[in-house]
Amino acid sequence: MSSSSSPYYLKSSRLNVRLNGVIGWLARHGISLAGSAEMSVRGRKSGQMQRVPVNPHSYDGGQYLVSARGHSQWVRNMRVAGGGELRVGRKVRTFTAVELPDTEKLPVLRTYLEKWGWEVNQYFAGVTAKSSDEEIIACAGDHPVFRIAVTN
Repeated sequence: MSSSSSPYYLKSSRLNVRLNGVIGWLARHGISLAGSAEMSVRGRKSGQMQRVPVNPHSYDGGQYLVSARGHSQWVRNMRVAGGGELRVGRKVRTFTAVELPDTEKLPVLRTYLEKWGWEVNQYFAGVTAKSSDEEIIACAGDHPVFRIAVTN
């Protein structure tokens, strides 16, 4: 949870920036690691497409994007753009996105942590898939979740 008035955001280390670059490159070239994809979303200031690797998450028939690091640049861009593209190799899926209110995040965050916890638990301040509902709900505001709908 964030302890200040500014939204929670955990900046990437240099190593994570390099790893993300490799994961994004692999996705662009058709290699998905455990379901990862490269997301492109239009920058709210530059207007240019910004790329970042993501872990699209399926839950109860829907697809979601969860920001483990908090209110990141891609989250801020998504709020303005309302959608983007997911790419793995030549397969590009255009999508629209709607941000979930905190009250609807619990089952998505729990199942996300079950699948991706090995990679993202460090960003959830001790909250894991085995945490109580109350603990997950308490951190929900720090982790934006978007339900996406593929349009092509």
